[in-house]
Amino acid sequence: MIDEFAKEYLHSDLRDVRETMLWKLEGLSEYDARRPLTSTGTNLLGLIKHLTIAEAWYFGKVFGRPFPEQLPWWDDDADQGADMWATADESRTEIIDRYRRVWEHSDSTILDLAIDAPGHVPWWPRPDVKLFSILVHVLTETNR
Repeated sequence: MIDEFAKEYLHSDLRDVRETMLWKLEGLSEYDARRPLTSTGTNLLGLIKHLTIAEAWYFGKVFGRPFPEQLPWWDDDADQGADMWATADESRTEIIDRYRRVWEHSDSTILDLAIDAPGHVPWWPRPDVKLFSILVHVLTETNR
């Protein structure tokens, strides 16, 4: 019983923080949504791209449920950090809509699997994980 409570609690927080991320873009001009905010060029739309990749990877491949769309910024030949900024040829709508499609895929994984379902994150020091640890990780990453 506590497992289902914990899963729903974390999932609810993740749904809330996702909406908060998009709320941060409301009312911003294109300039402000794309304006570099760090020396690396990171902008607000880029953060949405980054979170899109994070969720697609963590709730997809980690559990053997890959996101069905190709994400262009995850390719081996993509520029380093390309997921951290929006380019001129990427529309705000395109970026946000893709993020929402990833939510649907992630939500399906979360709902279909038990909180102790095993996954594998090859680049982590302890690569064998449970859905619980991925929920906490993605929630933390999105909040950050």
